[in-house]
Amino acid sequence: MSPSKTSGFDKTRSAGYLANHMARLFAIALAEEIRPLGLAPAQFMTLLELWRKDGLTQKELVERLNVEQATMANTIARMERDGLVRRRPHPDDGRAQSILVTEKARALEEPATAAATRVNDSALNDFSQAERDQFNDLMARAIDALRSADARRKGA
Repeated sequence: MSPSKTSGFDKTRSAGYLANHMARLFAIALAEEIRPLGLAPAQFMTLLELWRKDGLTQKELVERLNVEQATMANTIARMERDGLVRRRPHPDDGRAQSILVTEKARALEEPATAAATRVNDSALNDFSQAERDQFNDLMARAIDALRSADARRKGA
């Protein structure tokens, strides 16, 4: 008898296992697609937020991307070194800095998002548009449920 039969756990029916496996494969494919642009996946995810709303603080980026403060600090430092962002004092909070995209980063928006679209299209190639929409909606609901559960655990 296989281990999944004896333990009652079947990874092929586990949303967490499948989501994690899919996320790793997406990350690998995305990294390969954006590498020629000089971007790493963490930089791309950060730029997605900044392209949407330039001038976010590091704290806002941490919240939006659900990453650790130290991870975001390192990502921003690398992006600044690579000429993708610059910092300036936040207009309303003297302790914070606004993170602003540079022209170099702005020029990468179209090719980088096109690369991400290619990865998505490749992964969902066999899905109809209705299935793609449903798949994305279901994943968003699961993410919302996990965030809510996390907030409840933390007492927020």
